[in-house]
Amino acid sequence: MLDYRFPTALQMVLSVAMAEQQGKRSTSAILAQGLESNPSLIRKLMVPLTRDGIIATTLGRTGSIHLARPPQEISLRDIYLSVTDEKKLLNSRPDVKKPCCVVSANVCWYFKSLAEEAEQASLNVLAKRSVADALLEITGRAATHETASDRGAAAEISCPESQSDSA
Repeated sequence: MLDYRFPTALQMVLSVAMAEQQGKRSTSAILAQGLESNPSLIRKLMVPLTRDGIIATTLGRTGSIHLARPPQEISLRDIYLSVTDEKKLLNSRPDVKKPCCVVSANVCWYFKSLAEEAEQASLNVLAKRSVADALLEITGRAATHETASDRGAAAEISCPESQSDSA
């Protein structure tokens, strides 16, 4: 089964950061609309993100979601570790009970070692990028891929940061 917690949480945090840059408000309903997701999933992902000091919320009719730290101080690794708990990137099969050959007797420890190396490499890549870096990359790419006729139109479709305060 595919696990969409990290990409969903990443999009949430980036959307909140973009809204803050634009002086706009973020709520779970606005984020759910932009992510084409259920507001309850958004609220469920907010729990570990809040616990780990990535986002903060204010309650009430004018409540909102905002970054708990400056975007340059939040790494993508922080977000990944916050929402994935102890789930590993790659999981090995259980040990073979009665190995009948050298491969069966040794493949489990080999795969665990390989998986740990891959996980560490992934975490290292994520640690090198901050929310601020990701926003710069995304907005820079979006700006270079827009044509004069559609400039801005794509940003208005299904993006929480383009929603008004009345949403």
